[in-house]
Amino acid sequence: MSLHGAGPERTEQIAAAVEAFVRKVVIPYENDPRRDHHGAPLDELVMEMRDKARAAGVLTPHILPDGGHLTQQETAIVLQKSGLSPLGPLAVNTMAPDEGNMYLLGKVGSPELKQRFLTPMVEGRVRSAFFMTEPALEGGAGSDPSMMQTTCRLDGNHWVINGRKAFITGAEGARVGIVMAKAADGPAAGGACMFLVDLPDPAIRIDHVPNTIDSSMPGGHATVTIENLRVPADQMLGEAGEGFKYAQVRLSPARLSHCMRWHGSCQRAHEIAADYANRRMAFGKHLIDHEGVGFMLAENLIDLKQAELMIQWCASVLDSGSLGTVESSITKVAVSEALMRIADRCVQVMGGTGVTDTTIVEQVFREVRAFRIYDGPTEVHKWSLAKKIRRDWKAAQSA
Repeated sequence: MSLHGAGPERTEQIAAAVEAFVRKVVIPYENDPRRDHHGAPLDELVMEMRDKARAAGVLTPHILPDGGHLTQQETAIVLQKSGLSPLGPLAVNTMAPDEGNMYLLGKVGSPELKQRFLTPMVEGRVRSAFFMTEPALEGGAGSDPSMMQTTCRLDGNHWVINGRKAFITGAEGARVGIVMAKAADGPAAGGACMFLVDLPDPAIRIDHVPNTIDSSMPGGHATVTIENLRVPADQMLGEAGEGFKYAQVRLSPARLSHCMRWHGSCQRAHEIAADYANRRMAFGKHLIDHEGVGFMLAENLIDLKQAELMIQWCASVLDSGSLGTVESSITKVAVSEALMRIADRCVQVMGGTGVTDTTIVEQVFREVRAFRIYDGPTEVHKWSLAKKIRRDWKAAQSA
């Protein structure tokens, strides 16, 4: 892909190339049978699509040939186009958790760590996993990272890590891992640390990969046990004790990236539902001419545009240099709820066909339902926002 200039023209070129690739090359793969036990595409399929994306010049399109990263506003436009198929982000290498891990490594990683771990990820040759979340019923960290029970201790020139992790997306089959643990002693005691590790490692055991409502991510969402994992000290990401800060560097853009990708999928689901409504006859006229159906599709357009504007607003805040924790919470809630309404209406418009795998509409519904939980449930973000309202009120009273 030949890029000319910068700014809007460059972004439009990249986005157009990604959209053309997804529509012409990726969508035909949606019925490919190479899937695992819960329907996620196998790495063989992913790498085949990535080979084609590489040849088309659209692999990892949000990271430029010189190593620079598109702005978040530019990334939003490109990632929305990649999401036009559930397979699209995998094919062009904009999928979670890799996209978020690449962003974090680009921001925090040393030149040596970037060369060893980031480069093969940008090249689309390996998958990665982010080991933060822990089993809820064991009292571990979930939406509240401060509850982290996985520990790390310095032993000579190695850190030794022990703990349990849950819902680790893509752990099975990943080649790069970012492991988060709480320092058990030393100057950073109580603070979190992040480590880069080569996978697989015998000290990281996959205990279980459950079947989940979503099925777009290779490797599923594993529960793992980490037992005496020894990591060289120079594979720490950033500084000891700063892991919670680095988590925010990753999580705010990652929430937004989810919004971007699934906005694209809901746009496609809406296209499929609108096509169905314009073809299907019932009670003497096309479904689109029945107000009950036509109005649902009209509401989809409204929600799609509002979600797009929310995404661009939050992206502009992140581009300003802010961590954007408040804005990303607001956007994650508003967009995930809007996309859920869109996906639900698409199923409803298509009736019986909408709940079958004849089209991707039912998968988009499942994926977006999971998105309302992933990267922080709606209720956790609302609770966080309510606490901010309380803090702001108290500050105003004491002013």
